[in-house]
Amino acid sequence: MTLIPADITRDVVEAKLRGQKADVAGAAFRYLLLACLGLVLAALMALLWNVSSVGVPYLADRGLVDFLSRYGSSQADIAGVYQALAGTIQMGIIIMVVAFPLGVATAVYMEEYASDTIFTRAVGVVIRNLAGVPAIVYGLLGAALFARGGLEGLTGRESLLSAGLTLSILVLPIVVITSAEALRSVPASLREGGFGAGATRWEVVRTLVLPNAFPGILTGTILSLARGLGEAAPLLLIGAKDFFSGGEFGDLTGNFTSLPYLIARWSKLPSTQGWPDNTQAAIVVTLVVILGINVVGILLRNHYEKRTR
Repeated sequence: MTLIPADITRDVVEAKLRGQKADVAGAAFRYLLLACLGLVLAALMALLWNVSSVGVPYLADRGLVDFLSRYGSSQADIAGVYQALAGTIQMGIIIMVVAFPLGVATAVYMEEYASDTIFTRAVGVVIRNLAGVPAIVYGLLGAALFARGGLEGLTGRESLLSAGLTLSILVLPIVVITSAEALRSVPASLREGGFGAGATRWEVVRTLVLPNAFPGILTGTILSLARGLGEAAPLLLIGAKDFFSGGEFGDLTGNFTSLPYLIARWSKLPSTQGWPDNTQAAIVVTLVVILGINVVGILLRNHYEKRTR
């Protein structure tokens, strides 16, 4: 026998549905969230306008092809971003080859194979803590391990390969966390149905879990890639250069630079020599590269979401 009459329960539910009792706290929180969203969008639009109002006209006057194909120089009117663009793209490829398979494999093991023990919980806590470590700390690790440590013979000391491996370590905890969350969001009923049909664990993971989790995994990996390519602090310790010869595509053990590092260096040069225009133009190029990566990730995610429906 119920303690609350059914008609009272029905009236309470109907009153809630009709909104007869104002939820003041909920409404205030909603408007606060909208205000925060408005502030963020306003700051973002102001930043984009500040950059594009200078960078886009400069690229139009000088020529986009000329700016992208020129090497670094001490003269602002002839300095270009070819070496930085080549370095950024190749670092992104190294991150995708190294960090993504390792991160996804680690997440699959932690979520689908590992038992819930004190050790696995400790590993999970460590991974989440590593995701919040400042980037400069990973720069110290990369310098000690790849640039001036035991692997310097393989990487060529202060090289593009050392920088790419350092950025791979930087984004690896993020890839593991986002992939694990995507795997955790897959309904347990899919796994139970697979096991009930006589499938092995690997068959369940390969045919049921991973296809349904792949859109979320892809979103997390694309965001981590964008974060890695936007870092400049670790490259300071790995040995990125300002003006040098080389830096061609495929030169993994030679001198290197990247777009964020080049922007940081150009922003410190005298404004009377025209460097602010170059800096804003380089920021525009960087934004286009990062946004392009995110657009590709969104298209791939939407494609795989349609396939899994």
